[in-house]
Amino acid sequence: MILVTGGTGFLGSELIRQLVVQGKTVRAIKRPSSTIPENLKLQSTIDWRDADLLNYHALNDSMDGVTQVYHCAAMVSFRKADKRLMRRINIEGTAHVVNVCLQNQINKLIHVSSVSAVGYSKAGELITEKHQWQFNKNQSNYAISKYESEMEVFRGIAEGLKAVIINPSIIIGKNAGLNGSGQLFKQVKEGLKYYPQGAFGIVDVQDVAAVMIRLMEGHILAKRFIINAENISYKDLFATIAEGFKLPPPSIELRPWMLKTGYLASSFAKYITGKDSGLTKEIVNSASKISRYSNQKITNALNYNFKPVKQTILEICESPNNTELSLID
Repeated sequence: MILVTGGTGFLGSELIRQLVVQGKTVRAIKRPSSTIPENLKLQSTIDWRDADLLNYHALNDSMDGVTQVYHCAAMVSFRKADKRLMRRINIEGTAHVVNVCLQNQINKLIHVSSVSAVGYSKAGELITEKHQWQFNKNQSNYAISKYESEMEVFRGIAEGLKAVIINPSIIIGKNAGLNGSGQLFKQVKEGLKYYPQGAFGIVDVQDVAAVMIRLMEGHILAKRFIINAENISYKDLFATIAEGFKLPPPSIELRPWMLKTGYLASSFAKYITGKDSGLTKEIVNSASKISRYSNQKITNALNYNFKPVKQTILEICESPNNTELSLID
């Protein structure tokens, strides 16, 4: 039996879809308030269970007969107000997953971390798994929570757990909708005029899920892998998305000082009106950062070829699911 945490999420649901296509029986845990994706509702080989990561006993009860665990569940937020809850879900929740895996002697755990938990490289170099992560004022609360969740997995490995960690870059795919990376597509379709200076890694959700399955079924243990298809600037990403929607691309570059000014104005407006624009200091910092990642380790380990990012972007733009991108929240 295979257990997937975060089964209703963007990555978790794609992972389950691929497992079901391969004829696997899956148990997926979710929060009681979460909605099962439409494409998974009628699948008879999925055993859905309500279990909160912070409820150790409920999580342990879901492990009956389980031999493999994919830990996809996590909270992603760049809001200061979410710091405490995010740390609990990402760190304490992962500690619970590790402990129940040890207690139940599962065969293998695949833990989904993030490139935000990987270190920085020197200017002009690609970031690899060997670069050391450091606590500093530039690290987001999300990055800290993902780094510390990895430490829980490595602690489990030291105690005998068989596990592999993956560090995906920004994950995109046509089922993201208006959440997460789907916001980038929504903004461009609504006529975005500006682009920040930053650059980052990007990867198709189908590739991430496929790599996870291959790592689970292989013999690799106690390693971590950056999962990244390509590196792209915001300018090129937004231009490609605009092309997919047959719209003019954003043409005004946002300088770092402009982003900081916008953040200060947003903070002042929130103080006066009580309304949150969603722009945070962490988002401002990341928008100007240039982070380019190497995928050599995973491509060498699995002889894996990633899907071209432009192909994924055009598929997203042409997807019927994205007719709703024209709606204003």
